[in-house]
Amino acid sequence: MENDKVIICTTDLVPGREIEEYRGMVWATSARSKSIIADFAAVVKSLMGGELKLYQRMGNEARSAVFEELAGHAKKSGADAVVGVKIGSTQLLPSTVEVFAYGTAVSLKKIKKTRD
Repeated sequence: MENDKVIICTTDLVPGREIEEYRGMVWATSARSKSIIADFAAVVKSLMGGELKLYQRMGNEARSAVFEELAGHAKKSGADAVVGVKIGSTQLLPSTVEVFAYGTAVSLKKIKKTRD
């Protein structure tokens, strides 16, 4: 994933690039909740079966916010990538979700190709 010119990846290396400098660990969290009315609607939907789009949207919004924050922390450290990213989520309270991510901010350089 590339986020406003900051590469965010779960791998420890970026293809075609070499790590020039380690900038340190970066992390981000986002906690989201929905209203009681939305919860009631989700309970009714869950009784009928099917996808709970409201909660899916809440999780996706939280993940997007986490990646934006992670990229911002990387930029502040002078990095242009975050490698080895781990992401997880947890329920803080009923009807809430916390999404978190962390990784290593690095500066990259392109690998020069040599001809044989």
